[in-house]
Formats: sequence, C-alpha cells, structure tokens
Amino acid sequence: LDLRGIFPPLTTPFSPMQEVDYAQLEGNLRRYASIPFRGLVVLGSNGEYPYLAHHERLDVVSCVRRALSRDRLLLAGSGCESTQATIELTVSMAEAGADVALVVTPCYYRGSMTSTALVQHYTEVADASPIPVVLYSVPANTGLDLPLEAVLTLAQHPNVVGIKDSGGDITRMGLMVHKTRQEDFQVLAGSA
Repeated sequence: LDLRGIFPPLTTPFSPMQEVDYAQLEGNLRRYASIPFRGLVVLGSNGEYPYLAHHERLDVVSCVRRALSRDRLLLAGSGCESTQATIELTVSMAEAGADVALVVTPCYYRGSMTSTALVQHYTEVADASPIPVVLYSVPANTGLDLPLEAVLTLAQHPNVVGIKDSGGDITRMGLMVHKTRQEDFQVLAGSA
C-alpha cells in the first residue's frame, strides 16, 4: 500500500445541537473533491474522535466513503483503550469503507504502556485487522510517545504499513525512516 502524498485530517462538523452535521460534512467533502489529495484522515485528533459515539464514528466513515472517490484512500481512526475494543472498531471501520486503520496509542494507563505492552497491543490489532494498520503517535493529546524501539519492532509486521507521527520531532522521524528502510514501512508526518 503506497501512502505517499497528502492526507489532510478531516474535521467533524457539529450542529448547534451538538450532533454530527452530515450535510456540512458532505459539503466539505465536495470542496475537497477538487483538490488532488491522495486521501483523507478521518477521526483523527482533528476529527473529534473522542467526542463521538460508536455509531457516529461508523456513520462518519460511511458518509466519507460514499462521497470520496474510490481512487482516494480513507484512513480512519479506530484506536481505543483496550485491545479488544480496538479490534472490534477496526473491523467495523473496514466494513464501513475505511482502507486503512489509524490506531492511536492507548494512554489512559500511561504508566503501564511499556514498549512490550504496546507491541503486544498493536500486534494483536494488526493480526486481527482486515485492513492495513498505521500506528498513530500523537503525544500532545495522549501524553505518550510511541517508543522508537516499539515502532521498529512493529515495522516488521506485514499488516503494519506505517506510522503517522504527530510528535513534531523531525530528527525522530528521520531516524524511523532510516531504521525501517529495509521494511515495507512508511512514515507520515502529522505535525512537522
């Protein structure tokens, strides 16, 4: 899976009643359709993911997939705090039309999220996922940077195709690119 290109993060618009505004979402997608992006990131940090109910998350992905040309990739956030919940949501996201699962680091029990624990979490998710997995490290929101050693181990998994690193550390991203050059693994800059 080739992830070269620009994948803007799609915001999730809300109505004054604090419900997802699907008409506005469709209007935004019509505007994006004329710009030659490689695809879109849906339900990432900018997509208000933590504020949506399970059914809203799936409805947003379905809405975007219907409006998005099939030649454009849809990366959808599916990370949850538990491995089992992440697997279930990832499978549902695939059924809703996502091409790639964007899996944020679980962080509620941050002190227990060692490299070993994170490798086990992501490995189980990637093993069960019907679509490719992109690791998602966004320490500004999670308070947890996915350790480099975990990234290097996970880069060897055949269903882990890359990482979206939103930590803003260009040196770290360059090191990831350098140390995974023998793997089929891609590094996307989320906050460069």
